[in-house]
Amino acid sequence: MKKSQYIALILPMIILWSCAKQSTPTGGPRDETPPKVLAQYPENQSLNVNPKEIWIEFDEYIKLDNPNKNIIITPRLNKDEVITTALKNKVTVELNQELEPNTTYVFNFQKSIQDLSEGNPAEQLKIVFSTGPTIDSLVVTGRTNFLFPDRQTVYDDVLVGLYEANDTTDVFTAPPYYIAQVDSLGQFKLENLRSGAYLAYAWLDANNSLKAEFKTEEFAFISDTLIIDPQSEKILHFNLAKADQTAFKLTRSSTTGSSYQLVFNKGLREIEIIPDDKNQQILHKVEKDRVKLYRESPTTDSLLIQVKAKDSIQQSLDTLIWAKFEASDRRKDELNVTVASGKSFYQELKMELTFTKPVTQISFDSLFVSYDTASIFPIAPSMLYWRDSAKLDQLDILMNIPDSLSFNIFTLIASDSTFRDIEGEYNSKLIKANFRKLQREGLADEIAGTIQTDHPSLIVQLLTAKDELVKELILENENAFSFTLIEPGTYKIKVIEDDNQNGEWDPGDFSLKRQAEKVYYFQDPETNEQTIMIRGGWSINTLQINSVPNTGILKN
Repeated sequence: MKKSQYIALILPMIILWSCAKQSTPTGGPRDETPPKVLAQYPENQSLNVNPKEIWIEFDEYIKLDNPNKNIIITPRLNKDEVITTALKNKVTVELNQELEPNTTYVFNFQKSIQDLSEGNPAEQLKIVFSTGPTIDSLVVTGRTNFLFPDRQTVYDDVLVGLYEANDTTDVFTAPPYYIAQVDSLGQFKLENLRSGAYLAYAWLDANNSLKAEFKTEEFAFISDTLIIDPQSEKILHFNLAKADQTAFKLTRSSTTGSSYQLVFNKGLREIEIIPDDKNQQILHKVEKDRVKLYRESPTTDSLLIQVKAKDSIQQSLDTLIWAKFEASDRRKDELNVTVASGKSFYQELKMELTFTKPVTQISFDSLFVSYDTASIFPIAPSMLYWRDSAKLDQLDILMNIPDSLSFNIFTLIASDSTFRDIEGEYNSKLIKANFRKLQREGLADEIAGTIQTDHPSLIVQLLTAKDELVKELILENENAFSFTLIEPGTYKIKVIEDDNQNGEWDPGDFSLKRQAEKVYYFQDPETNEQTIMIRGGWSINTLQINSVPNTGILKN
């Protein structure tokens, strides 16, 4: 075939292929228009209707985004029976249950309905109707707050709910009668409510169950019954925090080797071990929900011991056990020691040691602080402070270092076999931990200010930016605080209102209607940042820390 004939044959094929080839158009503005409602049933604000299903038609094809979570229905319906589907441009909600007579229902679709192409949500889409002759119009507003916020804290999953006062369920057992989702600032608005008496709750619904998990999710409750009526405006405030509400129990106890072990169903706040024979010395070690009891030598007789314990919400347990400390061939656990090393200090060097078992003997010949290749400070018994004489597992060593020494690094050294535990085991490894001495000229002078509260008992904590405790003050009947001689850096200040004056924060107890103790932080009024940056030689003494409202009814 001649070349000209070949070209004449191929050219029409190329033209046909080019004409048939399709491609996505380029350019043009992105569709940002939300779907618009063309028709719906029932109409918004309808009276005397009792629909079996609800439907909405839009001006374009649509899709659903997690309707079980994002569609808020009040009052309470059995959401397991509600079926929501999207087909082309129509959404249908099948109710599959009877509605209450003379009741206003609200279906708030939030951002659950979106256009198919770009995911633009339908705006402010809400259907309100009544099965009776009137629409309920009462409103409750307010705000939620996390007592212990972190950098990832968001309000997307925080809900506020109302239960009828005579309801036998609560926030831990069933969804509420009325429910609302808070906005990005923690604010909420419960609308179309009817007059009545209610109990109010807020919680972080991380698992989308419409109720709170009493072990793992933050929650809060209003102690008083909330009376909703047309004569007054209701504003609520909730401070959310975790608090395991499980009933506190000793689940089992048994001999383990030469020791005796107690196992509880949750972590301990405090425990007291009281032998019936006061001449017996029984030491113990706490590990979360387990407590090991130790006796220095075995015995063939069981010992009667009283166990008094409290959990995190101050639930008490008081029981008697018979413990046996038998001779055992079982290999004993090693004695391990951890030291909070790497810390800085100015004049007083504080060394914190934690042991895996109670320690009953220390060899001071091999325990000292080194500050150069040839110089040491011996550690004497007078420098030792056990945090709990019934446990002997946490030891503080305090030593004053003269300003005249020009060295910066001081090293705690404990040779192997320096510490002997109650089972006769020694530490098998050399212990070395470094501490850095700060110079006065490099320190910041002061961080100080006032706290805007009338609470008589306050705990004020200076924290690093990573929430590590640096210093702590206990204030009684005063609201001015001052932290002096501080290493330059970035800090936060936390305040705890210590209601029971026990020197630590206490969570709430739902069964006793006892609220969690309030916690709040310094916040810069201009930037809303919680952090404070300070340099050597600086003083910041005009800080003002504002209290947050109590969980409760702010306006009634």
